[in-house]
Amino acid sequence: MYVRHLQVTDFRSWPHADLALEPGSTVLIGANGQGKTNLVEAIGYVATLGSHRVATDAPLVRDGASRAVVRAAVVNSGRELLVELEITPGKANRARINRGAVGRPRDVLGILRIVLFAPEDLAIVRGDPGERRRFLDDLLVARAPRFAGVRADYDRVLKQRSALLKSAGAARRSGGSADLRTLEVWDGHLARLGAELLAGRLDLVAAIAPHVTSAYASVAATEEATLPSGRVAHVRYRSSLGDALPEDYGVPQGPPADPAELEKALLTELERVRPQEIERGVSLVGPHRDDLELLLGELPAKGYASHGESWSFVLALRLASYHLLTEDGAEPVLILDDVFAELDRHRRARLAELVAGAEQVLVTAAVPEDVPPELTGARFDVCEGEVSRVR
Repeated sequence: MYVRHLQVTDFRSWPHADLALEPGSTVLIGANGQGKTNLVEAIGYVATLGSHRVATDAPLVRDGASRAVVRAAVVNSGRELLVELEITPGKANRARINRGAVGRPRDVLGILRIVLFAPEDLAIVRGDPGERRRFLDDLLVARAPRFAGVRADYDRVLKQRSALLKSAGAARRSGGSADLRTLEVWDGHLARLGAELLAGRLDLVAAIAPHVTSAYASVAATEEATLPSGRVAHVRYRSSLGDALPEDYGVPQGPPADPAELEKALLTELERVRPQEIERGVSLVGPHRDDLELLLGELPAKGYASHGESWSFVLALRLASYHLLTEDGAEPVLILDDVFAELDRHRRARLAELVAGAEQVLVTAAVPEDVPPELTGARFDVCEGEVSRVR
């Protein structure tokens, strides 16, 4: 899989940009603020309908413009598809495939798969659980695009149910009563959608866990020695269901998670904590309360890992994602956005060595010296609103 052509109009800082790309390594060189990251961000948007830098679409539209357009020609197994996305803040975005309109923008998900490495990734290890849930859900959607709808529906139900809990709690505190029959209906919706999302996450963690351990060992081991004893990396899913979650779910070689079983467990737990939820006005059970534990030995990476170990874990998660998606039958495009400047010499060399054989690698860097020789392929200079191929 590779992106053959990218065109953007009024996207971020670019009134217009046009890039003819090819398989292998492509490097975008430019000083900070010149717009090189904006170009790979556009490719990421085609793959995920989101940005790795901002949470909403509004900043993606160039100042003074009413909309942004991104077009990408994607080649997969010899077949080319043109994906066009029209981003209009405050209105519904629109999408086309081969010039034909599709019903929903998320219908384009799955045409392009990417794995993106960026300095912001350090938050996966050091940030709050929401960062790790986002990592899981983004990868889940990349593997099975239908989960984009499941996640959106779950978020909608969670918002409605949380609003009802707040109003119920306020009514009780004022001496009134709340209609809990409505809450039971939302419990059912939350449990059904939550079970589907939870089952997908658990199966994903079971599949990716061996890749994380292997990738961390590849990145972190020095030239002279293997990893220190007890510093083996692994991941573990922590659910708000606690002991109600079957122990063999989410582990390698364990059985596939059963959504029906998880739905029953969620309903039981929701009933148990209902008094606390009404009192606090928040939903205390469900995938939105879960976490992906990142462990070095038995210690959490957050708070215990050094800066270098944290970066090794981040790289391991992204490399594991790449290997898992490749196993699924569609090798993703790798994007390394200003990541080499963040790494020490050893990790820089190891990462370059590990990704150099990918079908397409897109690299951004401030100066050519930041790019390891294994990845010095086609080069574009990005400067003062222009992107030009260096021959």
